[in-house]
Amino acid sequence: MNKYLAEFLGTFWLVFGGCGSAVLAAAFPELGIGFLGVALAFGLTVLTGAYAFGHISGGHFNPAVSVGLWVGGRFQAKELAPYIISQVIGGTIAALVLYIIVQGQTGFAGTGGFASNGYGDLSPNHFSLISAFLIEVVLTAFFLIVILGSTDRRAPAGFAPIAIGLALTLIHLISIPVTNTSVNPARSTAVALFAETAALSQLWLFWVAPIIGAIIGALIYKVVGNEKS
Repeated sequence: MNKYLAEFLGTFWLVFGGCGSAVLAAAFPELGIGFLGVALAFGLTVLTGAYAFGHISGGHFNPAVSVGLWVGGRFQAKELAPYIISQVIGGTIAALVLYIIVQGQTGFAGTGGFASNGYGDLSPNHFSLISAFLIEVVLTAFFLIVILGSTDRRAPAGFAPIAIGLALTLIHLISIPVTNTSVNPARSTAVALFAETAALSQLWLFWVAPIIGAIIGALIYKVVGNEKS
């Protein structure tokens, strides 16, 4: 059970740290951390979480990553369901804790979007469904390529969490205006449950697109990273 608990805790940390920075600190009066701060917060959660739990569970913290690693031959199919369940529960508990914290603010007037993902009217800059779908697929594909490449036995040992964390930071810098950045179905599900918008009705995209992207990225790396090619 240790690896499932590690995935629970790692995903909790990712949602609490990343989404927490968006909900609590992004627009804080005068001292708000903005898009750059939120992007860095998400990257730091993965970097620190991978160093803390990577040696226990592999440090997925993301259903799309688990699927991609399975397609890439780095993960067993029988572990997919337990990992994904652990990740979704961990993220949801983190969102619940954030929800309780937010209600303690003087003048609390509701959660609003609660760092949820969306397209159309729910996109931060009102990008279309097609734009949202495409960017989530492309960015998740490259995220998997970075993960598979940096954890390859031929890569420098010990540096994978840094590369993966920086990749997630870059991903957020690119796509926060488009979808508020998902590339992680567990993260999207967790906060959508507490948002006061129609985020749940759009949640399907933030499962489908990241998983498709992860599969594409894994297949690309199987070709590019093949020692015999």
